[in-house]
Amino acid sequence: MTRVWVGGPVPPGADAITLGSLIIVRRAAAGDDHLMRHEAVHVEQWRVLGLFGFLRRYLGAYLLWRLRGYGHKGAYRRIPLEVEAEWRAVRSDRSARATVAAGGTTG
Repeated sequence: MTRVWVGGPVPPGADAITLGSLIIVRRAAAGDDHLMRHEAVHVEQWRVLGLFGFLRRYLGAYLLWRLRGYGHKGAYRRIPLEVEAEWRAVRSDRSARATVAAGGTTG
């Protein structure tokens, strides 16, 4: 079960963070469907990989890219779990737009 905490503590520079099945999102970003789809992918990743598996992959990839000379944003954007979450959110956005264009509803 996914839980959402609107207005909870989010790291500086981020609109949301996912910890296990909890999505914490800034109030100003709570209505961003793309962001929520992105974070929902992270919930799934946490469920599949577990606490240690997720953190090992996420933090390990981030540290690897930092050691290769990338700054924070560059390293963050290269984390495979982030790449997957963004790719799947974009795909879902396109699917939702196609459904609406065809006369259907998205929710």
